[in-house]
Parts: sequence; C-alpha cells; structure tokens
Amino acid sequence: MTDFTMKKDADGVAIITWDVPGKSMNVLSLDGAAQLDALIDDALADEAVKGVVITSGKKDFAAGMDLNVIAGMKTGGAQAVFDGIMTLHRALRKIELAGMDPKTKKGGKPIAAALPGTALGIGLELPLATHRIFAADNPKARIGLPEIMVGIFPGGGGTTRLVRKLGVLGASSFLLEGKLNEPAKAKSAGLIDEVVADPVASAREWVLNATDADLVKPWDAKGYKMPGGEPYNPAGFMTFVGASAMVHGKTMGVYPAAKALLSAVYEGAMVPFDTALKIEARWFTNVLMNPSSSAMIRSLFINKEALEKGANRPEAPDQTVKKVGILGAGMMGAGIAYVSAMAGIEVVLIDAKQEAAEKGKAHSADLLDKAISRKKSTEAKKAEVLGRITATTDYAALAGCDLVVEAVFEDPGVKAEVTKKAEAVIGPDAIFATNTSTLPISDLAHASSRPDEFIGIHFFSPVDKMALVEIIKGKQTGPRAVAKALDFVRQIRKTPIVVHDARFFYANRCIIPYINEGLRLLAEGTSPTLIENAAKQMGMPLGPLQLVDETSIDLGVKIAKATRAAMGDAYPDGAVDEVIFRMADQGRLGRKANAGFYDYDASGKRQGFWEGLATEWPEAAEQPEFTEIQNRLMFVQALEAVRAFEDGVLEDIREGDVGAILGWGFAPWTGGPFSWLDMLGAPRAVEIADALAKKFGPRFAAPALLRDMAAKGESFYGRYGKGQKAA
Repeated sequence: MTDFTMKKDADGVAIITWDVPGKSMNVLSLDGAAQLDALIDDALADEAVKGVVITSGKKDFAAGMDLNVIAGMKTGGAQAVFDGIMTLHRALRKIELAGMDPKTKKGGKPIAAALPGTALGIGLELPLATHRIFAADNPKARIGLPEIMVGIFPGGGGTTRLVRKLGVLGASSFLLEGKLNEPAKAKSAGLIDEVVADPVASAREWVLNATDADLVKPWDAKGYKMPGGEPYNPAGFMTFVGASAMVHGKTMGVYPAAKALLSAVYEGAMVPFDTALKIEARWFTNVLMNPSSSAMIRSLFINKEALEKGANRPEAPDQTVKKVGILGAGMMGAGIAYVSAMAGIEVVLIDAKQEAAEKGKAHSADLLDKAISRKKSTEAKKAEVLGRITATTDYAALAGCDLVVEAVFEDPGVKAEVTKKAEAVIGPDAIFATNTSTLPISDLAHASSRPDEFIGIHFFSPVDKMALVEIIKGKQTGPRAVAKALDFVRQIRKTPIVVHDARFFYANRCIIPYINEGLRLLAEGTSPTLIENAAKQMGMPLGPLQLVDETSIDLGVKIAKATRAAMGDAYPDGAVDEVIFRMADQGRLGRKANAGFYDYDASGKRQGFWEGLATEWPEAAEQPEFTEIQNRLMFVQALEAVRAFEDGVLEDIREGDVGAILGWGFAPWTGGPFSWLDMLGAPRAVEIADALAKKFGPRFAAPALLRDMAAKGESFYGRYGKGQKAA
C-alpha cells in the first residue's frame, strides 16, 4: 500500500496523487516522504514528462505531518531527528529546483500543487516548495501552519520559505500565531497563488505553458532582497526588535517553540537559503528534544485526539443524538442549544416563561450575526440553525428527545422538579443529563426514576468557546449513559473527559486551590503584582486575582459557604474567606460589577489594581522569593490533580492533562499537571512539596502515589501512559 501514486498522461504531465490508505485526511509519514521523493526522481528523469502536478485523492490536501511519527523521532536522539529533517529538506529542495541548471537556472520542469481543500503544516510546506499553488474555491478549506499551537514550529522549510516570501512581518501571524485562512484570504496574504474552480485542471494548464523564469523562486534569483529588510539593515533590525518583544510578551518566556522559531528566522535571514534550511532544522531539533514540545504534542494532539475518538467510551451501540431537550434557557442552556443546533441536532429549549425561552434562542441569533459580520457565516446558515431550535414552555415538546440536558439554577430542589417533569414525557431510551459545576450527581439522581440513565455533563462558560466538557458518572450511572454523553460531546465538537462523582469533580477541584492560593498570598502581604506575574510567567493565562474577577467574587462566596457547610470543622480555607468576604461586603464583585481586585473603566476594560488593596492588605516589607510564589501556585494545582487520580475521580492521566489545559488553562507548555510533574521528576517534585508543606501546611503534602513513584524512580506516563488506572 502506497501513500503516493503517479500517472503520466499523453501530454507529458505527471499527476502525483497523495491518498493515504485508511485515513480521512492525508498525513505525511517518513515512508510517504520517501515514496514522493522516488516519484519526483522518476518524473525528472523521464524525458516524456514536461511537468508535474501534486494533488490529493481526498477532499482535502493534507492535515500535516503525522505527529505520532514526530513524537517517535526522538527515540533516535538529536542526530536522528536532525538527519530526518534534513532528508525532508533535500526532498523538498529537489522539487523546488526541479532539475534546473545550478548556474543558468534553466532546464527545470515545472511542478505545481493543486489543493482541493484544507492544507495544514507540511500540507502547506510541500506546496510552498512547488512553483505555483492552485487552491479550490472552497470557503470551508483552511490553509496555514498551525504547528506553534502544539509546541513546535514549521520545520519542513515552511519557516524559511514563508519569511523569504512574505517578509518577517507578513509571515509572523502565520508562523507565531498559527493563523489559518480560507483560500481567498490565503491568496490575498500571499500564501498561495491562485483560487480556481478546478485546481488540477488549472495546474495542469499552467505546467504545460510555464517558462524557465516561472520556476525560479525569488530567493534563488540574483539580487534577491528580503521583503521588509534583513536583520542587519535599519528597517529589518527594528522589525526583529519588535518581533522579539512581541514573542516574549505573549509567551512570557516559557514556550520554547516561539523562541526557537524566532531564532531560526533571525539567523536564517543572514545566510544563503540552503544554509538557512540547516539552521531551521537545527532549531527544530532543539525544540523537538525539549520535553515541553513532547508534552504538548502528546497532550494537545495525541491524547486529545484519542479522547475525542472515544478512548474511554464503554461498549455500547451508537448513541448519536438526534433530538436534544434543554431545560433552562439562561446563558448555559442557551449556549448548549447553540452548539447543538450548529452540529445539526434538533433542539427543544424550555424555560418557565416563553419570554425567557425566546431570549435563550436569541443568543444563537446574536452569535450567528457576529459570525456573519466577520464573514464566517451566512444568512442562510443562520436561518437553518435557528430553524432547529424550538423555544417553548411546554414539556410535551420533549417527546422524541433521546437526550435531555438540564441547565437550570444550581438548586437541588429546582433541579429535582424539572427532572420529574421531563421524565414524565421522554421515552424509555432517553438519557437525562444534568449540567452542574458543584452539586453531587449521585444526590441529584435521587430525583430520577432511572438513576442508571442519569449522568452529569459539565459545560464550561462560554459554551461556544470552551473546548472541554466534563462527563460525570454518578454511583448508579450505567455505561449507555456514558456512551450517549461521549457521543453527544463528539457531535458538538468538544473534547470530553470522564470523571467520577466527587466534590467539584476534577476541573473545579484543581482550579479553586489555585485561586485560593493567590488570595492567601495577598492576605499574607504579598504584592498583587508579584502574584499575578508569577502565575503568568509560569504560563497560566490569568493570574489568580484576575481569574476571581472574571468568574465573579460573589460566586466564590457562594462556593465557600456551601463548602464550609458540607465540610464543617474540616474546612481549610478560613483565611481565604476573610479576603473574599471582605471584597463582597464592599460591593467589589469582579468584572461584572466593574469593581474587583482590579479597577475597570465604564466600558468594562480592566485597568490597574484597585488602590484599596494596599489599605486592606498592606504589602509586607519583605516579599517572598518569586520562585516560591510560582511553586505555591503550580503545586497546589498539580498535587490536587494527583489526589483526584489517586482517589479514582480521574481514571486516566491523559484526561487529567488534557482537561487541565482545556478546562482552566493549566500552563499549556507543560502538557498538563501530570506531564509537568514528570518533567520535574517525582523525586524533585516530592522534595519541593515537602518543603512547601513544612512551611505552609498540609495542602502541599505529597500524595502517597507521588512519593511511591519517587522511591521507585517512576513517572506518571511511564506507569499509566496508556490509560491504566491508579492502583
């Protein structure tokens, strides 16, 4: 079985078709690259071949390099990685030069790329090495280089070629942000050359009429100058100064891929093209050998994809949702209705008042209007999606629903009432799900006449933007309910993790200690600037004080009171309550009130810290070490993740890592809390935890599981990497 095949027609055009067997999208493997190289050799050596068109046998061109292959390349060490990348560079350079005379740049054979749809990563780097890129007029297609999003950068020549093609500023959004464009915008940006109805036919025609001059890339032509200037001229120098500041400002210095990418661009811009490719390969090797990139690839690609494909789905027939009932048309219910309707599912949106139900449906209309204004949707699409949503007060409309999602107030009494109303209408095969962030699923299931078909589905807000969904199994939840929830989450294009019922489940169980630690630090007299920057410089998207403002301080008060009532004398967070209750008493409830730990202007834009913080919690004369603050903020989350796994709340560390990054933004460069502890090594992690516990208390006590791994020289992924459960 081959990934690439070639057919030569009577006019002398060789059509190379990329079609990986058994895959919905083409991905490049090492074997596939060798096959392509051999076919190019064949075409260049055959006098009857006048030119080549490279296309795909699938609806899209390619999704990129097989990241499982990239992850596996590390096993041979840095030299093996570098040699493998240079082999790919030589193959693509062969396409670029196409047999032309090195001195005259004549005599080459034109090679064009014909993209029927999406082209990502190496799926664009390969076309960039051809002489002309033709893309189908397909607005659903996306073209770009998203490697930076999974902890690497374009290492197949894409970095070097794109910078020489567009200049540093022109290429920056595609390289440093992983920006993806539809074909028309990709052409406007200079990524591709043509947008046509039939890319193969257009590419074929171009190949038959191309001249020697059409084949020479600007960087291979005499007198080439980089757009925007090289690093050593005034304009180029300022560009690189700005780029360096921008990268550091956005990454806080903790994402190695961004720094390596900038280094490859800077150094490569000062040398000839072929030397620049070697520099790119060296920096790519550097990144690939960095444990951060390996962890990011594993969590954000391999593990995330496995979970989305149902790695932990119980055996059950297909549970595709055809009609979903949603109880409660507030922000959560309205958001769930929107993502469901967007996925093609018929939606019944119920609220106590028709006006409220209609308002919930209007949320979908507002989101679609925004998409239309950005040219990401159409009026026809809007009408189609809204046509799937029935807003009503009538529970009889739930007839025929195979899934009901309850999203009413966090009040057990209200939830019990709507559960009974819904179950009186829905059929015996329907599954009932409750959306809750704090209430125990097993307790809520008492209101159900069929607890084996009752499950928790915890969405994060805003539903349309947040990728993670927690599926919570109650004590009596059956496997079909879990399968239904997983299949539903897959339909709405979210990433699921499955957890067992326990206080705060998984995500909130870990993020609340992070927030609380920030509040403790403030109460101790630590500078709020130090607290927030310590978090951000560890890669957290928001400092704990800003996060409290965003989620609302009164919500924190509500959770604190409920937790204290449930735990009684065992409640450990009195010092935290002193801070948050005092803020609430002064009406400083966070962003929604335009007053929290930060000040906000009339439009709600965050300003500096509230001046009153210095009065309420004066800064201590002696501030703690920066690394100690960072350790407190990171370990309080990571140790809680370990305890959740140890307690059986989490069944799979892969879900722990993916859920941490997608659910609350746990420093993505680490690959998640379990990956981060593996990077530190269990012995070092225990050493730091012991020191923190001695100084700050038992919340930093090393879990027995971590201590056991330290004693045995083991790691989480070494012991549990394939989804094995904790002992």
